[in-house]
Amino acid sequence: MPIKLAIIGAGKIATDEHLPAIDAGNTFELVALVDPNLDTDATTTPATFASLDALATSEIAIDAVTLAVPPQIRHTVATQAIAAGWHVMLEKPPGITLTEVIDLGQRAERAGVVLYASWHSRHAPGIEAARQALAGRRIQRIDIDWREDVTVTHPGQAWIWQAGGLGVFDPGINAFSILTALVDTPVRATRAHLDMPSNCDAPIAAELAFVTGDDIPIAAVFDFRHTGAPGWTIDIQTDAGPVQLGDGGAQLHVDDQLVVDATKDEYAGVYARYARCIENMRSDCDIAPFRLVADVFLIGTRGVVDAFYE
Repeated sequence: MPIKLAIIGAGKIATDEHLPAIDAGNTFELVALVDPNLDTDATTTPATFASLDALATSEIAIDAVTLAVPPQIRHTVATQAIAAGWHVMLEKPPGITLTEVIDLGQRAERAGVVLYASWHSRHAPGIEAARQALAGRRIQRIDIDWREDVTVTHPGQAWIWQAGGLGVFDPGINAFSILTALVDTPVRATRAHLDMPSNCDAPIAAELAFVTGDDIPIAAVFDFRHTGAPGWTIDIQTDAGPVQLGDGGAQLHVDDQLVVDATKDEYAGVYARYARCIENMRSDCDIAPFRLVADVFLIGTRGVVDAFYE
């Protein structure tokens, strides 16, 4: 039987990624959408509701929910869903503080439901192939370049500039999710500088340095002011030649030879993982990428730059 799913939050990420992934598969059955901007109709398929309370008091059977709401309200909504006895998937980032994500994990365990903190970039076509290519090689250095035009990738999303919205780290955390999937030792932030628009509470750009537990240096540049096509690359220098991920993991070059060049279908992998978590009744709540963001915010210097207006 398909898992009866409700999506909470019907914004850009739900429309662009979650809905197509669910439609393309047969593991989940979308039975409800919840968003204050939707017209309420409990008789449609999927049914639509303006609030989680309205869904909870309806007669619609729900097994699991996906939270695609802004991170500032994610803990509140997830707490309600867990209390209702539903499995919960969190879009990235999983929250706005480490503690609230840990709290959700403990609540889910007590309630006997699954909590899945999803990292969609880990399901990009080149990631597993990159892991295999790195096996037996000694990494010498890693350089991350993550740039995009925020007016194209996050149009009208004011929450991203508010406290807890992460700013450029909303996409940047995708790079961290890949990094922490490829590197087996802890990654420690050593230096960070954040460019803060004068009218925002979250950074528009960042220059970062890290070191791994086996002393591999890592440099990263994140920038929301980029124009043109996004640039999402991770260059890994090894003792046996370079390994490069491009297009957020859709492309992989090994020793300067293209070995993966595929259309990204990350959310098919996200939902396959969610289904396995539910089948095995085992939560998956890795906060390593989120911890890196928190560390950077703790140690980073800040510079004020021009105000941001869309």
